Amino acid sequence: MSDRDDARLDQLVELVVELASGRLDRRMDVSPAGDRIDAVVMGLNMMAEELQALNGDLEARVAERTAQLHSAQRQLEQVALYDPLTGLANRSLLGDRIAQAMAHADHGAAPPAVLVVDLDGFKAVNDTFGHGTGDLLLVEVAEVLRRVVHDTDTVARLGGDEFALVVLDGEVERVLEVADRIRSALEHPVLAGGHACWVGASIGVCFSTRGQSADTLLRDADTAMYAAKATAPGTVQIYEPAMHAAALSRVRLAEDLRAALATDQLRVHYQPIVELADRSLAGVEALARWHHPERGPLPPEEFVAVAEATGLVGMLDTWVLDTAVAQLARWRAGVLGDRPFGLHVNISPAGFRSPRFADTVTECLARHGVPAGAVMLEVTETQMMGEDAQTLQSMEALRAAGIGVAIDDFGTGCSSLTYVRRLFVDLIKIDRSLVTGLDTDPHQHGVAAAILAVVDAFGLAAVAEGVETEAQAAVLTGLGCRYGQGWLWGRPQSATHMTRRLRATVAR
Repeated sequence: MSDRDDARLDQLVELVVELASGRLDRRMDVSPAGDRIDAVVMGLNMMAEELQALNGDLEARVAERTAQLHSAQRQLEQVALYDPLTGLANRSLLGDRIAQAMAHADHGAAPPAVLVVDLDGFKAVNDTFGHGTGDLLLVEVAEVLRRVVHDTDTVARLGGDEFALVVLDGEVERVLEVADRIRSALEHPVLAGGHACWVGASIGVCFSTRGQSADTLLRDADTAMYAAKATAPGTVQIYEPAMHAAALSRVRLAEDLRAALATDQLRVHYQPIVELADRSLAGVEALARWHHPERGPLPPEEFVAVAEATGLVGMLDTWVLDTAVAQLARWRAGVLGDRPFGLHVNISPAGFRSPRFADTVTECLARHGVPAGAVMLEVTETQMMGEDAQTLQSMEALRAAGIGVAIDDFGTGCSSLTYVRRLFVDLIKIDRSLVTGLDTDPHQHGVAAAILAVVDAFGLAAVAEGVETEAQAAVLTGLGCRYGQGWLWGRPQSATHMTRRLRATVAR
């Protein structure tokens, strides 16, 4: 073997060593001799080419799988930490952000503040335009909230139409400015799915203190939001410790009310409505009363407010309507006969916005055999929702069925003129605040006269509430008011006492 051959074998051994060490890009030139050594060299070169190609393909596959794993991890993180509809942080991520902010505060940073935002009127949007539009509205509101905070702050959706914000620099003026910007932005209609949606925002604010947990901070901000919603929707409330006790009391009262409705603890009392011309009994207003087993008689405004805040008001409305209509049926069968006599029943705005509300009322009347013209449904003026499509639809259906609608507390707001103008209303109930002092205050006299003139112009009848003196009744009669209601003719009384009064009236 020549020295040249020895050198080629050394190169061949070196190539094998390098290939074995993973350097698959190394190759050896084939000599002009074309002998068996060259054949081995060619074989090794070909094997190296194939191994290099396989290795490249393997690396590409590994890179692809790694990218897929990272993408899946990001998707799982998105699902776990972000709201799928709005892309905002969810409750879980919000808790982490609050905890981080509180930890930074423990090391000297400014403590954060939490705002909880709940939309007012969102259910009306869903009921009127559908849930698709409601979802688009939530997306638009999310964008509004993103725009009012810094990039370092966190905006989250807690669920439904409730949102939360974590403001890292919890300085009072800045936080309240954020709240005011949210409230101001939502005072204007929000475009969603081609619809102009009117929603406001009730906002609760809690300024943190060092050592406070994320759950407690969020709970307290939520409590402040419910306080805003209960006292004056569309406002901002700052958390105070007394709110927590009040919230617990409302929760317990709501649980008790649900049990009371299920176990027939509530009663309906009836207040007389008289024809002012001859003081004859024209009808009654049905009013819910509750003698709580532990707290005794509860003011109606207390438990009705709890019912409205907790979604029990629909159940309460239905129970009062069914109970009162059943009682009217008994009076018609045993005392009144076919004599004209009206039953007034209060219905919450949420009831009018229920898609099957008119059907529920007509089914109730049919079940008890009471004619539609004998029932008048009252809704409070200050709680009506302006041009709410579902409310208007319910009123149209009620009018078609011959069921009357009255606006209660007329004179305390202005939204009801929409319904008066569209002739969906049959009767106006003048608020008691306009009757007090009617016989002594010339200004009050002028206001009452103007309202009765409006009522007369639309061809409607009016009931004056809160009449307590004969002098007030005389002035109302002179102004052309047809009906009166108040302590002058009796306070709300049980069905038993009202039955006695009806028997005495019919016997005359």
